[in-house]
Amino acid sequence: MVLQKYNICIKIKFIIKTEVKQDSMKILIDADACPVVDETVKLAYKYSLECIIMCDTSHIIERAGCRTILCDKGSDSVDFRLVNLIEGSDIVITQDYGLAAMCMSKKARVINQNGLIYTDKNIETLLYTRFVNKKIRMAGKHTKGPSKRTKEQDEAFIKNLTLILEEAKNDRNIE
Repeated sequence: MVLQKYNICIKIKFIIKTEVKQDSMKILIDADACPVVDETVKLAYKYSLECIIMCDTSHIIERAGCRTILCDKGSDSVDFRLVNLIEGSDIVITQDYGLAAMCMSKKARVINQNGLIYTDKNIETLLYTRFVNKKIRMAGKHTKGPSKRTKEQDEAFIKNLTLILEEAKNDRNIE
């Protein structure tokens, strides 16, 4: 696989071993600047899923019951490592549209920190908007940054991640 040459993870730290099946669904968090790590960990525990927190060495994030994978500081090092770890049944939490698209191509379910579930219908527009905003910034202009995080965003995230987890649970019961 082409992406494996970018696999520059430097350290894997196990916090607490959890009881999960080797081939079962897991939740992977692109944790750098992710405001919903704790909410995700709670839901992973509730559904008895392995939760993997992925971050670079400038943001060491550890939570009880989760595995933390530290990757080298560098452009996209966490992203490429995460893509190498996911399988089709996994759930990924990320605010990075490019990473979301790569995860979707591997059939993972992907959601952002505000509860937006990435789909084939919205990812193209999101990627194009990112491209346009980058061109604007490269031209020396400023684009509006994100507004302050709200309680409603946290609630929307929890609601939609729970929806994804329930759908996945139902899918597994049918198979």
